[in-house]
Amino acid sequence: MVSKDADITVAFRVELPELFTVTSTEYEAMHSAWHKAIKVLPNYSIVHKQDWFIKEDYQGNLSDGGLSFLARSSERHFNERPYLHHSVYLFLTKSNKQRMAQQSNFSSLCRGHLIPKEITNKDEVMKFMEAVDQFERIINDTEQLRIVRMTEDELVGTNEKGGLLDRYFSLSEEGHASLEDIRLGADLVRVGDNMICLHTLSDTDDLPTTVSTDSRYERLSTDRSDCRLSFASPVGLMLPCNHIYNQYLFIEDSDANLERFEK
Repeated sequence: MVSKDADITVAFRVELPELFTVTSTEYEAMHSAWHKAIKVLPNYSIVHKQDWFIKEDYQGNLSDGGLSFLARSSERHFNERPYLHHSVYLFLTKSNKQRMAQQSNFSSLCRGHLIPKEITNKDEVMKFMEAVDQFERIINDTEQLRIVRMTEDELVGTNEKGGLLDRYFSLSEEGHASLEDIRLGADLVRVGDNMICLHTLSDTDDLPTTVSTDSRYERLSTDRSDCRLSFASPVGLMLPCNHIYNQYLFIEDSDANLERFEK
């Protein structure tokens, strides 16, 4: 995808392990894989991970005649029971220094060119795409994680099925997302019949001094065994309502920042 400001974005669908199945060692391995993959991205890149949590009713596979007695009993037991459906998407974006700084003079009215100079440099674009390929290989080399590059049809949709962009603006994970009215007001945001409440966590004063990759879930743990959850689980599957959890990581020029701090 290419934005109107010529930012290049590559989108992935992320496959994560099931809840309550990951050990503390595996959480550490997953964290190390993310850290290693992010380090290969060039300066002025943006990593955006988006988690969808939508309430749905489980549809049991009761028509399969090959199911065993236990499997069929399990399907009947959970049939039509509500649960949170979790979908994960990852977006890697190549931006530029001016866009990352979000200066007010970045408007095309104040510049002599419509698109950033960096985007016209084919070597810079190829360097970013090679870094994305390397990022993909690093993540897929782990046993717990897998990312799949999304196609154009998956992003913008087809005549038969809506794409990710349609579903996002309608706040629906249904295949045929309909166009909804969007109201932006000072006191509320409404998309169709959905009322939206927005929360931002970016101030370091609101964050703990130390963060571990996982924590013990006491309700399912015993004296002899630990049930581990991700440190972000309170805003993930443990938050029992429809919500979208966005995480952003902006990669700047560390050498330039260090020089600026020393001044």
